[in-house]
Amino acid sequence: MIHPQAIIDPTARLGAGVQVGAFSIIGAGVEIGEGTWIGPHVVVNGPTRIGCDNKIFQFSSIGEAPQDLKYAGEPTLLTIGDRNVIRESCTFSRGTVPGGGITRIGSDNLFMAYVHVAHDCDVGSRTIFANNASLAGHVSVGDYAILGGFTGIHQFCRGGAHCMTGIATVTFKDIPPYLLVNGNTAKPYGLNLRGLKRRGFTEAGIDALRIAYKTIYRSGLRLESALEELTGLSAQFPEVEHFTTFIRQSERGIIR
Repeated sequence: MIHPQAIIDPTARLGAGVQVGAFSIIGAGVEIGEGTWIGPHVVVNGPTRIGCDNKIFQFSSIGEAPQDLKYAGEPTLLTIGDRNVIRESCTFSRGTVPGGGITRIGSDNLFMAYVHVAHDCDVGSRTIFANNASLAGHVSVGDYAILGGFTGIHQFCRGGAHCMTGIATVTFKDIPPYLLVNGNTAKPYGLNLRGLKRRGFTEAGIDALRIAYKTIYRSGLRLESALEELTGLSAQFPEVEHFTTFIRQSERGIIR
């Protein structure tokens, strides 16, 4: 299953059924799980751990050294879960020591062409990154998030679960869960209602999130007062609790 023109470092560990295309390079310290397909002209450097049944298309660079001037060659890590689709020319970097030493990517994600995930990022599962979406260093993105094409997220920012960004969105602050956002710089445009309904959120839960959104963004209350106003609703609905907890934990501040 390994093309004769592929180059595999003798220390790399490939599971059963792994396929590697022509002119691809699998470097030292790389582990690849069963059933993963790697197309032609892909470079995977280590230390990198890739799970099972992933598909990595041509010209992608996976597990390369981080683009950080402080990086001095330390053996940092990139981990990728299972069943991800990584399309053409994606670039995923390993972590840095100051950032914890690891870049993490979950499972069942779709990364379209030219996506960049920088050092020390943490990407959840079942996300979709459209073409040219880019994460700077130390960014986290929650489960089921959808990033529109050419979205850019500044370093140390967070994108909450189930959020969705429009094309060419740029944010320098955190995007709370469930929001639909757009623009440079990003502004909120309500809840990602279609996504929430597709994922089985109840009408009661969605109605509670509507109240929470209006309280945070349209009530005119200061943020601390708005969060206090939502204490009872948070206790009743886990969706609202996740929303308010994310906001309380924000260090960069949330988009407004």
